[in-house]
Amino acid sequence: MKIQIINGPNLNLLGVREPSIYGNHSFESYLPQLRAKYPDITIEYYQSNIEGELIDKIQEVGFDDDGIVLNAGAYTHTSIALQDCIRSIKCPVVEVHISNVHKREEFRHHSYLSPACLGVICGFGMASYDLAIAGILAQKKQD
Repeated sequence: MKIQIINGPNLNLLGVREPSIYGNHSFESYLPQLRAKYPDITIEYYQSNIEGELIDKIQEVGFDDDGIVLNAGAYTHTSIALQDCIRSIKCPVVEVHISNVHKREEFRHHSYLSPACLGVICGFGMASYDLAIAGILAQKKQD
């Protein structure tokens, strides 16, 4: 089984960017823990600040991988192109947010991606990624 984690803009600054919201750890420091928890799953990681590169990656893996965990950052609230891309691929996508977007600014309350995703997880910090993987695994068992 193979799951791709894709992080969008500014998530390369985790651990530095607004630690009161996003915590004090980089994603790269969390990834080994996630891989250790799921030793039988190949977990790949990709990050880009560029919308088109995120789309390219989703298209690249979306027909062969078993699932995508996507934290599209601010593109969540603006990108119809990402929604179209998610609708075009075969594997399930779980939308993830580290913070609870519903406790934040009003513009963060709307997601263009949610209607195209298997599910949405927000507000559990880095554990949101773990919960997303668990959701993909649960869905695979039902299929």
